[in-house]
Amino acid sequence: MQVRYSCVRNLSTGTGLHSRSATKRATTKPQSSSLASLFLSGFNKSDTLSSLKLQRPSHSADSSDGVFKQISSIFHAGKSVKKSDSEKIDGPKELERMSNLSWVSSISQNNILMQRKKQSRKKKQKSVFEFAQENRFQRLTEVCAKMLGPEDTLELFGKVGREPGVKGYNALVEMCIDKARGTDDEDIAIEELGRIFNLFKSMREQGLELQEQTYRPLLLYIIDMCMVEEFQFFCVFIKDEHPSSVKRLGYYEMLLWLKVDNEEKIQDICNYIAENDGEDMSDIQESYLLALCESERTDEILKLLGIIDIKNLSSAESVAKIFQALGRLLLEPVAEKFLLDFKTSDHEAANITNFIARYVVSIPNLTVEDVIQKYKDLHQRLEVSPSSSSYEKLILHSCALLKVHEALDIVDEMCEEGLTLSIEVLHSILQICEDTSEYNLVHRIYSTMRRYNLESNDETFRSMIDLFLKMKDLDGAYKMLDDLEELNLKPTAGMYNVIMAECFREKNFSDGVRVLEHMQCANIKPDSQTFSYLISNSETEEDIEKYYEELKQSGIVATKQIFVALINAYAACGQLEKAKKVILDPLIPPKSLNQIKGVLVSVLASHGQLSEALVIYEETEQAGHKLEAKHVMTLIEHIHSEGELDRLLLLLDELHDTDYWNDACCRIISFCIWNKHLSSAVELCNLLKYKFQNDEQVMEILSDKVFSVIEESESSHSHTCLELLSEIKDKLGLLPSQKCQDSRCLSANANATDHNTE
Repeated sequence: MQVRYSCVRNLSTGTGLHSRSATKRATTKPQSSSLASLFLSGFNKSDTLSSLKLQRPSHSADSSDGVFKQISSIFHAGKSVKKSDSEKIDGPKELERMSNLSWVSSISQNNILMQRKKQSRKKKQKSVFEFAQENRFQRLTEVCAKMLGPEDTLELFGKVGREPGVKGYNALVEMCIDKARGTDDEDIAIEELGRIFNLFKSMREQGLELQEQTYRPLLLYIIDMCMVEEFQFFCVFIKDEHPSSVKRLGYYEMLLWLKVDNEEKIQDICNYIAENDGEDMSDIQESYLLALCESERTDEILKLLGIIDIKNLSSAESVAKIFQALGRLLLEPVAEKFLLDFKTSDHEAANITNFIARYVVSIPNLTVEDVIQKYKDLHQRLEVSPSSSSYEKLILHSCALLKVHEALDIVDEMCEEGLTLSIEVLHSILQICEDTSEYNLVHRIYSTMRRYNLESNDETFRSMIDLFLKMKDLDGAYKMLDDLEELNLKPTAGMYNVIMAECFREKNFSDGVRVLEHMQCANIKPDSQTFSYLISNSETEEDIEKYYEELKQSGIVATKQIFVALINAYAACGQLEKAKKVILDPLIPPKSLNQIKGVLVSVLASHGQLSEALVIYEETEQAGHKLEAKHVMTLIEHIHSEGELDRLLLLLDELHDTDYWNDACCRIISFCIWNKHLSSAVELCNLLKYKFQNDEQVMEILSDKVFSVIEESESSHSHTCLELLSEIKDKLGLLPSQKCQDSRCLSANANATDHNTE
C-alpha cells in the first residue's frame, strides 16, 4: 500500500508547504482503541487541521476588473453597473415585481379572464427565464473559476450582487478536487484542500447548508489518498455545520478504514455495534453496513446483517445495495432468507422484484441465460410478479454483456405481460445494436415498437434510421419516415440530416443531394445543419453559393458550422481567395468569429499559404484572442523553414492542452533534429522530463513520436538522433529505451560509428 506523509499540520498561511519530518500515516495503528468510531468516540481536535488558513491567491486588478465588466455586461444587458454594497439586484424578484405592476395597472372589469391568461403566461416565462438564467450562471461560474480561481470568483460575483448558490459551490469544489487529483505535487494538493475549506466557510457565511452533494467529492478524494488526519479535520467541520450528517459520515469513515486496511478500527466498529444495538443506532449502523457492502469482507457483512434488521433500513435503495453485495459475494442462502422475510412481512411486491433483479445481475460468472432463469425461479418461488423496472435491470445487464438478442427476448416477454419499456432503455438497446454491428435487429425493434406502441421520440427514430443506413438500406430509412404518419408523428429535419450525412460520408453525393428533394416533398423545412452538409460537400463554386443563398433567403440563422463549411468547401474547390473573404461576412455570430478565423488559419496552412495563415494568427493574438489548440497545432505541423524555431517555441507556449502540447513538443524536437539544432532539442527534452517526472515515460514518448518517425521518413538524420541520445543521457540522465535500442536505423548508424572509430 502506498505510504503518504502528513503535511497538513505544517500548512503555513497561504503556502501549504509541509515539513519533511512529518509522520507516516495510514499504516500505523492508533494507540487507543477503546472505541473505533470517530463519531461515537469523538475526534481529537488537537490532532486535526484547526490551523488550516489559506489566503486567497493574488491576481492582478486588471484581470479581475476585466472579468467583472464582462460579468456585469451579462447580468445587466451591457449597461454599466454602479451600486452600493448594500444594494443588490435580485433579477427574479425584480421581474416578478414588474410583471405584477403591469398586471394590476391594466386590469379592468372587461378583461379579467384575458389578464389571468396573460399572467399565467408571464409566470411560465418567468420560470423558464429563471431556469435558463441558472444554467448560464452555472457555466459562467465554471469559466470564471478557471480564469481566476475559486476565491476570487466568489469575490467577483459578490461585486455584481450574485452568489453562486449550492450548485455553483459544488462546481468550485469539483474544480479544486480535479486539480488536486491531477498533480503529483503534494503542496499543490494541500493548497486545494485549503481552498475547499474556504469555500465551505463561505457557504456558511451565505447561509447555505453544507450537504452531502457538496462534501462527497472531497471525502472520496481524501479517502483515495489515504489522508487520515485530513479526513478527521473535515469531518469535524462538516459535523459542526450540519449535525445530522453524522450518519452519512459514518459511511465515509468505514470506507477510509477499509482503504487504509486498518483492521483494528474495522473490528472495533463492528464490535461496538454488536454491543450497543438500539433504535437510536439504526442510522449509523446502516451507513457502516452499506460501506462494508462495497468491500469483500464477508465475515463482517454477515456479522452486521445478524444484528441489523434490513427491513427497517431507511430506503429500498439501501436494501437493494445489500442484495447486490449478497449476489457479488455468492451468499445465496442469505439472500433467499431475506427475500422470504420480506415476502412473509407483506413488503411491497414492487420492491421485492427489484431486490431479486439486483441480486441476480450481481452474481459473478453467470451467463445471461442463467441470470434470467434464476430471476424467473425466484419470482415463482416467492409468488411475486416482475415489474417493469426489474425487467429493465435484466435488459441493461444483457446489454452490458453485449447480448442484444437476449435483451430483446426480455422486451418481448415484458410487453406480453402488459408492462411498458422506458425510452431510456430502448435507446440503450439501439446503442448496443450499433456497438455490436447487429444493425439488422432494427427491423425487430421497429416491429416491437409498432406492435406494443412503445414510447419513442426524435432521437429514437434518428438512431433507427442510422442503423438502416449502416446496412446500406436507404429505402428502409425512407420507408420508416413515411410510416411516421401512421404513428401520428411527423419527420424532422434532424432525421433527414442523418440520411444526408451518411450518404455524404459514403461519398454517395447524388443521393445526399436528393435528400433535400425528399424533405421538400414531405414539406419539411431544412435547418442550418442541412445546409452545412450541402455546402461542405459541394463540388463546385456555383453549388456552394447556391446553397448559401438559399439559406439566407429561407430566413434560417447561419450558425458557426455554416461558415466553417464555406471555408472548407471553397478551399476544396481551390478558391482560397473566397475562403479568406468568409471571415468578412456580416452574418457571422460575433462570439464565433475567432473560432472561424482559427479554421481559416488551419485551411491556409494546410494549402501552402503559411505566411497568410500566420498573419491572421498574429492579428488574432494582437486583438487579445486565442485560437483553439488544434488550429495552433496545424501551424506547428506546417512550419518547416530552418529559421522558424523561435516562432515554433512561441506557438508551443500557447498550448495548454496536455495532449496537444506533447505532440507539438515532439514535432519541434523533430524539427530541431532535421535542422541540427541540437541544444534546443536537448532543452525541449528537458521540458518533457520536467513535465512528466518519469524518465521511462519520456523516453517512450520520444521513441514513438520522434525517433521512430525520423527512422521511417529520413534515415539521413539518424546520426543527429544518436547525438541527441548521447546528449540527453549525459546532461539529463535519460537512458535510451528498448525501442531506441531496437531501431534498425539507429543501430546501423551506431555500428558504423563504432567501426569508423576502430
